Amino acid sequence: MNAMLLIRRSSVLFSIRLLPRVSSSITFFSSTCKGKVPSFTSPETLPPVPKKISFKVSAHGRTWQDPYHWMSNPEDPDLLNYLNQENLYAEAFMADTENLQRELLLEMRSRMPPKISTPPDRWGPWLYYQYIPEGQEFPVLCRRLADCKSGWMNKLVNYVRGLGREHILLDWNEIAKQFGYVHVGMCRVSPDHNFLAYTLDTTGAECFILQIKDLRTGCILPKSRVDGVVSLAWAQDVLFYTVSNETQRPYRVLCTRPGSDVMDSNVIFTESDSSCCVDIASTKDGKFITVNSNSRTSSEVYVIDVTNPQNELQRVRKRAPGVQYFLEHHYGFFYILTNASSGEDKDLVSGGYHLTRCSAENIRSSTWQDIIMPDQDVNFQDMDIFNGHLVLFLDNKGSPMTCSINMPVAANFKRPLKLNDLNPWFFPVPAQSCNVSPGSNHDFMTSIYRMVLSSPVMPDVIIDYDMSKQKFSIVQQEELVGVRGSTRSGSRTFAYNESVEKILDTHTHNDHSILSIEVDSWKDLSDTFSCERKEVISHDGVPVPLIILYSQVARHKGQSPGLLLGYGAYGEVLDKSWCADRLSLLDRGWVVAFADVRGGSGGDSTWHKAGSGMYKLNSIYDFVACGKYLVNEGYVHKNRLGAMTFSAGGLLVGAAINMYPDLFNAAILKVPFLDICNTLLDPSLPLTILDYEEFGDPRVQTQFESIFSYSPYDNIPAGVCHPSMLVTTSFHDSRVGVWEGAKWVAKLRERTCSSCSRSVILKTNMSGGHFGEGGRFSQCEQTAFEYAFLMKVMGMLNAEKSGGDTSNLISWEGSQQWNALSKEWDGPIRDISWRNEMYTMVMLGSLKILDSLKCSILLRGFLLTNKHEGPR
Repeated sequence: MNAMLLIRRSSVLFSIRLLPRVSSSITFFSSTCKGKVPSFTSPETLPPVPKKISFKVSAHGRTWQDPYHWMSNPEDPDLLNYLNQENLYAEAFMADTENLQRELLLEMRSRMPPKISTPPDRWGPWLYYQYIPEGQEFPVLCRRLADCKSGWMNKLVNYVRGLGREHILLDWNEIAKQFGYVHVGMCRVSPDHNFLAYTLDTTGAECFILQIKDLRTGCILPKSRVDGVVSLAWAQDVLFYTVSNETQRPYRVLCTRPGSDVMDSNVIFTESDSSCCVDIASTKDGKFITVNSNSRTSSEVYVIDVTNPQNELQRVRKRAPGVQYFLEHHYGFFYILTNASSGEDKDLVSGGYHLTRCSAENIRSSTWQDIIMPDQDVNFQDMDIFNGHLVLFLDNKGSPMTCSINMPVAANFKRPLKLNDLNPWFFPVPAQSCNVSPGSNHDFMTSIYRMVLSSPVMPDVIIDYDMSKQKFSIVQQEELVGVRGSTRSGSRTFAYNESVEKILDTHTHNDHSILSIEVDSWKDLSDTFSCERKEVISHDGVPVPLIILYSQVARHKGQSPGLLLGYGAYGEVLDKSWCADRLSLLDRGWVVAFADVRGGSGGDSTWHKAGSGMYKLNSIYDFVACGKYLVNEGYVHKNRLGAMTFSAGGLLVGAAINMYPDLFNAAILKVPFLDICNTLLDPSLPLTILDYEEFGDPRVQTQFESIFSYSPYDNIPAGVCHPSMLVTTSFHDSRVGVWEGAKWVAKLRERTCSSCSRSVILKTNMSGGHFGEGGRFSQCEQTAFEYAFLMKVMGMLNAEKSGGDTSNLISWEGSQQWNALSKEWDGPIRDISWRNEMYTMVMLGSLKILDSLKCSILLRGFLLTNKHEGPR
C-alpha cells in the first residue's frame, strides 16, 4: 500500500536507555487537599522553582507575559539543572511506590515468553522473519532460503550446502550496545535480495542516517552513509531516498546505485512548498516509483518508470486544495484511491474516498474513470493490489472491514460500480475485533493476504486469507498461559461483522453470504473481561464512540478507579489493540476506556475535520463528555477518574482539565504538546508550518483567537485544585520540545493550589527522543512507573501494601454488606486469609490473582512495512 506520509507529533517505537534511579531518604507528610481520595504521601521538600525572566509575546494587538520562555533554549544550562532537579523530585515523590513498581514489573515480565518471534514471510526464494532473543530487549531481522524441494535427500543436500541456515541481516541489540540508543526508522531489502537499506537514529533526535548493507558479504558499504534520510524505495538496483531540511521536513528525492564504483547521488525532485512533505514508495508490482508530495489536506503524485529511473518524472495530477489521492499500478492502469469529486471535475472534494483509474501510457492526458463507489454508510480507507486481486479496507459506522475483489476489473462498463457488482469476498474476522492491520505482503503474485487482528480482549492473531479459494488459516496468536478465568479457546466461531448484512446482497452470494465459520485455536478473554462499545452524546448532540474495558470479577460498579485514553488529532486511529500489561490494572478493578473523539479517525474524513482547526474544541468537549459518562453511568467512581494521552493528545487532555479540573483526579501526559500558541507562532520549529492545516495558522487573527482560547499552557485557571499529574518529556525530542512539558509544570505549580500542585511531577528522559524507552523490558519499567503513580494518587497504595486490604476505598454500602455477611460466616468459617480475600471482593469486587498471570507479547510492526512514524 502507498499510504501517504506526513511527519506528525506521535509516539511508539523502539529505543533504549534507562534513567538512573535516584535514591531518597526524604521524610513525608500527608496531603488531602481535595478530599476526593484518601491521603497519600508527598515529599516534605518543596518542588523545584525555576527562574522567571520577563518576556513579552504579542499577536494581533494582544500582549502577554511568558516568564518561562527561556526554557525553549535547550542550550541554557539552567534548563538542564532544572530538569535534573525535577527528576530528583519525581523520584522522591515515587519513593514509597518502589515495592509496587517492582511488583508490577515482575507481573508484566512474567507474561513475556523468553523468546518472541514472527512467522516467516516468504518473498521470492527467501523466508524473512524476526525474533527477540531470550533476555534481549530488541529484535533481530533474519532470513533463510525457503525449502522448495521436499524429500529427505534434498533437505540433507541443502543442509550440507548451508542453504537452510539462518542469515542475520540486522541486530538492533548490537546497535544498542554500541551507541546506547537505537531507533531503526525504515528497513528495505532490494528486489534482488542482495542489499539491505535502513535508516538509523542513535541519539533520539530523529536525525536518521542511511546505511546500506551488502547481504552477500555482510559488510556496510563504506560510501553509503547519508544524513537526514526519511524514506526509502528500491527500483531494481537503484535506491531512491528522501532527505529532510533543518525543520525536519522531507523535501528532496535523490537516488544512488549501491555497489557501483561511483555511488554519487542524483537529485530527482525538490519540493519548495514548506507546507508539504515528500514520501516515496514502490508500486506493488515494482514497475514504478511514486513520489508523493503531501500536505495535511492535499496531495500531488509523480511517477518514475523503474526501467528508466533517470527519465523525467511524470505528474499524475496537479495539486488541488483538499484533494488527496494515492495510487497503485496493475497491468497498464493506475488504480487511484481519491476523495476528489466523482464526475468530470476532479479538482473538487467529495465526502469520502472512491476508486478511479487511468491509463499508465499517457498519464498527463489520461482521464480518470470512476470505477468503484462505496455503499451507503461505508467508507474506503485504504487499498492494496496484487496480480489477481484488489484488497479494500473499509469502515462501516466505525467497524473495520476488509474485502478482496478479483482483478482485473472489466473496462467496458458505462457507470461506476458498487461493491456488490464485483462479488467481493469479505474477510471473516472475530466479532470482537477492533484493530485490523495488514502484514508486509510483498509478493505481487501471491493470492495470500496476511493480516494482524486484535482487540482489547483478544491477543493479536496473525491470519492468512487465501483470496482465490476464499479460505483462511490462523498462522499465529499471542500466547496466553496461566490466566485465571474462563479463557475461550479451541473451536470457536469467526463471525462477519453484523453490519456486513446491510452491504451484502446475501441471496446473490451463495455460500459466501454465510456469516460465521468454525475455526480452530483462536483465543480471547471475553468471558473474563467485558469490552463494551457505547455512543456518548457530546455537547452538540453528536454521538462519540467509547470503548469500555473491565474485569467481570474485579470491577465494582460505582466504586472502581478508571483510566480514559484519548488522542484526537491528524485523523489517526486510537490504538485499542491487545496489551498484556493492561491486565495489571484490570485485575485490580480498574476500568479502562478509549474515547474516539473528533479529530481522530472515524469513518470518512469529516470526523477528522470536525475536530481540527477552528473546530478543535469539539474534540475537547467529546473527551469531557466521555469522562462524565463513565462517572454518571457508574463505571468509575466520581473521584477516581484518570486520563492518559501522548504527544498531540496533550492538547486534548490538558485543555479538558483546564476546563473541568474537578472531573479528573489524575492524568498522565507523555511527551505532551501543550504550548501550542507559542509553538505555532515560531515557524522555525520542526513541524510548525506543517501543522497549520491541522490546528490553524495563528498568523490569521480568527485562527489565532481559536487556538488561544483552548491552548493548555495559556489557560491554566488560577487558584483551583488541580488533578495529580505525571508529565514525561525527552531532552532530545525534535517533535515536541522538552520545554513544552517543563513550562506547563512550572506555570501550573505557580497558578494552581499549592498543595495539589505538589502531586504534579515532571520526569525527563535526558538521553532519549520522542519515542522514549523502546526495549521490551524498559517499556515495562516505564509502564510500571506510570501505573504505580496512578495507584498512589488514587489513594490505593496502602491497599497494595496490605496485600489487597482496600478498606480505605470502600463505599458505605459495601461496609453494610460486609457486616451482614460476616455475621453469617462468623461461626462456620474461621479461615482469616479466606475472610480477608472475601472482604476485598465485597468491598471492591477485586480478588488479587496477580501471581498466576502468565501472558506473552507478539512482536509487531518491524518487517519491511510501508509505515512511517506518525504525528506529534
